[in-house]
Amino acid sequence: MSLPMRLGWGRWRELVAIFSLFLCPFPPTPQEHIDYVPRLSSATLMGRLTQSTFTLEQPRGLFSGPNISDRDTIWLVVARSNATQSFRAPENVEDSPAPADFPQSGYYLTLMAYRALYSGGQASNQLPVLRVGNDTRCAVTTRGCNHPLPDSGPYRVKFLVMNDRGPAAETEWSRETRLPQAQALQVVRGPQSAGTVVIIAILSILLALLLTALLAVLIYTCFDSCRSAPISGPRETVSVRRYTTHDAFSTPAVGGS
Repeated sequence: MSLPMRLGWGRWRELVAIFSLFLCPFPPTPQEHIDYVPRLSSATLMGRLTQSTFTLEQPRGLFSGPNISDRDTIWLVVARSNATQSFRAPENVEDSPAPADFPQSGYYLTLMAYRALYSGGQASNQLPVLRVGNDTRCAVTTRGCNHPLPDSGPYRVKFLVMNDRGPAAETEWSRETRLPQAQALQVVRGPQSAGTVVIIAILSILLALLLTALLAVLIYTCFDSCRSAPISGPRETVSVRRYTTHDAFSTPAVGGS
């Protein structure tokens, strides 16, 4: 007699169901979609965009869904704009790339936080912003490092909530963000325009007039100084009045012949 017949078909089905629970993994928790698009901070904020950073508004009061707990971590995903279509959320943070892997992976996770930081209320003396790429002290090989961005981009970001079972919730991708870059000084070659030639000629004339005026002042100062001081040369003729001493001639004797 077979085993199902000895146990009974009902008992056999219960054993098969229990055994299948150990063989098949638990179904994953459905990932929650948060209808929010990350955006840059106010345009009046200084340092909103630099050559290696950009500043976002904090997502206040968005992470209160049923699939998110206070212990879940909230990450900012920084990605190349052309890598967002192929992005797949990692099953755990240990599988996510570090900033050093950014050229190959096209994305990395940074600015880890908890939903208590992004609660709806805030103190009046706090500025609710997130500066991406602001940490120069962490190593690029460290996961979660907020290292300065390597180039002008463009970049797109989204918020990703992770728990022990994997991704729990995520927002929309932001719009593209391009960073300003310093422009190298280029020497203009080729023929000059008519306006440039006129400007150069006028400046040359003014410079020549200025040098002439300085030379004239120098000559006048030297001439005036030399004329006021009497100078006698070695061949200068000096007239001397004739002078006869009293004993140059003898007085004639009285009564002499």
